[in-house]
Amino acid sequence: MGSKKIETVELGTGGPRVGVQGLGCMGMSFAYGPTDADEARATLERALELGVTLYDTADMYGMGENEKFIAPFIQAHRDEIVLATKFAISPDPDDPTKRTIRNDRPYIREAVEGSLRRLGVDEIDLYYMHRRNPDVPLEESVGAMAELVAEGKVKHLGLSEVTGPELRAAQAIHPIAAVQSEWSLFSRDVEAGVVPAAVELGVGFVPYSPLGRGFLTGAFVSADKELGADDFRRMQPRFTGDNATANAALLEPIRKIAEAHGATLGQIALAWVQQQAAAHGLAVVPIPGTRKRTRVEENTGATRIELTEEDLALLEPIAGQVAGARYADMSSTSAGRE
Repeated sequence: MGSKKIETVELGTGGPRVGVQGLGCMGMSFAYGPTDADEARATLERALELGVTLYDTADMYGMGENEKFIAPFIQAHRDEIVLATKFAISPDPDDPTKRTIRNDRPYIREAVEGSLRRLGVDEIDLYYMHRRNPDVPLEESVGAMAELVAEGKVKHLGLSEVTGPELRAAQAIHPIAAVQSEWSLFSRDVEAGVVPAAVELGVGFVPYSPLGRGFLTGAFVSADKELGADDFRRMQPRFTGDNATANAALLEPIRKIAEAHGATLGQIALAWVQQQAAAHGLAVVPIPGTRKRTRVEENTGATRIELTEEDLALLEPIAGQVAGARYADMSSTSAGRE
């Protein structure tokens, strides 16, 4: 796959400079079933060699265990990387399937101290509000986050799954470097409101699940039949039953384009997301998750694939034909509030 480093981009006006592709670390220790810890650690190192500098985690991934898992890597390369973590989703310790969304000032201050401790750092480079609780005014939540910047505990602020109006309101309180939401060939609802707002405000965009949680790679067809009992994709409507069968058929144009480019399905899906930067005029830094070195090599290779107008035309209709919502409960997403 080679060792050519990916290019870099400023993530939002005044934001950190990062590789044009980041790495989602969640699956290294959470949500996607058993993992090989040694291979996952080697993947972190390989990603850095390839120019990946944005590493994304959250306090709720394994109730802090994911932050602990990547902490040694973060500490060993502190000056080379941009560390992103998140707060707001508070799982019930007795039943992790039960969660509350906390945006209140006391919780934010408690959450940041916990993340700093688990990660073993003095400052978080990019601190996201993972989900928005509309019952808590943005003046309180973003105001509390701004206090963390003033205190030197956080460098840059981010928001996840917010609407366009919410992003504009937050930006009026404190500069927002990045907004993170699901964005892929299967999930394009963000283009209606939050992407135009990000363009207008000079906010960078960090697409999560740019590979449709692996579905766009062709790695599996039916989550309930092919994936383990502890894999959370078994609970997502798009990947089970008749929806999965219908959605698998939507991969055909991706497969055709991949063959023409001598690429994988995943590379074409990622190349499409990367090209949204030029299509919309904003910084776009997707964070595909992987725990294998070969996959991070494959994924970064996608940054050098240029899709043609004909390719893009073939891919355009896919999102509108997807069967099933991206979550069983969409109430905590930007689409659920727009």
